[in-house]
Amino acid sequence: MQPCCMQKRPTARLPIQLAANVVPLAQDVFVFDGMLAGWTDQQLSRGLARRTIDSRTATIHHFQEFCGTYPWEWTPQDLEDFSVRALSGPTPLSKSTLRGYQLIIRAFCDFITDSRYAWAQVCEQRFGQLPQQICHDWNTVVHLVEYEGKAARRALSYDELEALFAAADARVMRIQQSGHKGALAALRDAQLFKTIYAFGLRRGECIGLDVEDLRPNSSTPEFGNCGAVYVRFGKASRGSGPKRRTVLALPEFSWAVEGLRQWVGHGRPHYEVGPGGALWPTERGTRVSGRYLDLRFAELREDAGLPEELTVHYLRHTYVTNLLEWGYAERFVQDQVGHEYASTTSIYSSVGDDFKNRVIAQALDQFYGGLLDD
Repeated sequence: MQPCCMQKRPTARLPIQLAANVVPLAQDVFVFDGMLAGWTDQQLSRGLARRTIDSRTATIHHFQEFCGTYPWEWTPQDLEDFSVRALSGPTPLSKSTLRGYQLIIRAFCDFITDSRYAWAQVCEQRFGQLPQQICHDWNTVVHLVEYEGKAARRALSYDELEALFAAADARVMRIQQSGHKGALAALRDAQLFKTIYAFGLRRGECIGLDVEDLRPNSSTPEFGNCGAVYVRFGKASRGSGPKRRTVLALPEFSWAVEGLRQWVGHGRPHYEVGPGGALWPTERGTRVSGRYLDLRFAELREDAGLPEELTVHYLRHTYVTNLLEWGYAERFVQDQVGHEYASTTSIYSSVGDDFKNRVIAQALDQFYGGLLDD
């Protein structure tokens, strides 16, 4: 007998397999829902994450509402109207975001026009129309350059970093001296931002850390149990689950690592939480949220007098830039931040003039030897 998970499930819910005399009251809605259900099954069979599938389904629903028609009626003009609307208006989408939407629509059209699923026959029998692939090379965004994000995105300078962390520490002292509640939360936030920078973490990666994710490293015994951070909630790609990696603590960030040790040993226990669990707990025993971090960072940014375009993610950009400036190998930096491709790491970096001048000086020294010293 087959186990229950291997038993074939009933498939009568798909309209293609309905008896010929079954006519739903709203055939268009019924067939469209069946298409989405079949597409969901196909993606689940590929091992894609449910959250990714739900996001793609929402995009198709949004596109259908924009068109006011159903997939067997869509034309390339519909996609072009949708794209033009998305790129205009008071809050236009970035080209990379629009490309993502177009890729989702392309994938859905590939599914419903694939002869192996017979949706074309269903549409022709019921509506007298055939679905078509409405995305092609002449009406979709082409990936021409490595980086298409906002030009304002950059690494923080050393002065900006110092001002930001000084503002975070000053906030702790100010609350303590006033006698108001919140000094512990301010201390937690200050160390959290320092940890994001010192380990090159994404915001969600840092929020998801548990105490057990702090690991020793035999190469840096002076860091104790904070010699490495085990990231369990790394950014997924192509619908996969969260990627995992180990990020080593580096000697240049010994000040932040020491602060992390102090937080684990003396600050965090004041929240009356167990020895394990969330590294950054709240008074309610939950984890801090991404929205909370964004708001707190904006307050510290204002206190430090920094530009408004800076966000928490800029600390990760700064980490990559600084490691390259300090001479770490690109492959090592790539592994530290969890990038699949070296090109992704390269667009994160914006090395400063000091680094460029040092590279030039080294090149000149190799070419001319000691002649320049005379």
